[in-house]
Amino acid sequence: MRLMERVEGLVKTGWWRRHITGGIGRLGGMMLDLAYPPACLNCEAPTAVPDTLCSNCFKALRPITAPLCPVLGLPFAASLGPDAVSAAALADPPPFGRARSAVIYDELAATMVSRLKYGDRPELARFCARLMAGAGHELWAGAPILMPVPLHPARQRERRFNQSAELARAVGRLTGLTVDPSLVQRIRRTRQQVGLSGDGRQRNVAGAFAVHPDILIRTGGRRVVVVDDVYTTGATVKAVTRTLRKAGVDAVDVVTFARVVIGADLPI
Repeated sequence: MRLMERVEGLVKTGWWRRHITGGIGRLGGMMLDLAYPPACLNCEAPTAVPDTLCSNCFKALRPITAPLCPVLGLPFAASLGPDAVSAAALADPPPFGRARSAVIYDELAATMVSRLKYGDRPELARFCARLMAGAGHELWAGAPILMPVPLHPARQRERRFNQSAELARAVGRLTGLTVDPSLVQRIRRTRQQVGLSGDGRQRNVAGAFAVHPDILIRTGGRRVVVVDDVYTTGATVKAVTRTLRKAGVDAVDVVTFARVVIGADLPI
């Protein structure tokens, strides 16, 4: 009698349905792994889990860790003290509060960004986001809103998706933060930034963005963290930040997967 009552209780609570569904999902995942074994996102060597790099490729990444500039997130060769700010931040103070990046933009990082941007490889966003979530841990306090750098609608139709939006959604899933891709729109189609000088990049994105008419209602006084794939000169994220600040958003930070560091023998 007690056994029957227990079985009846499990049926009513849906316990059996959840466990059977979970078991089927795990079995499907195992069969998929057998048909398509997990492989390195870069060299396609076998890996134990999907959406990651093999140990050799992972070692080739150059993570940005402390000590670093508290404003721009540039790595320091040695600790200069808790209040030390980089020369770049002193010479040209950015409109945002803080910028953080997961890795230095080198050949491997450039390959991953290119495949994410042009190769229809959304699984790369999941890997990059795991590193970004760690690199930007200081930025998550207070539950800010994540906002990807927008593409012009015509360019998004060409590429089929916005790599910055993919990164923002993946970081949002990991951190539990809200993602709002509609806070800012790109109203002018700009040239590709690749190959432009620092001044050229700034001119290229000047006046290219506009905020949502209800932005202050949508943000509700919360900080905004702008998400992008690469921080080169910062022209794009600075233009987005100025647009947000002009509209009344008080605090803006930036997080990217990779960051150009001058003198690190990098492809720009």
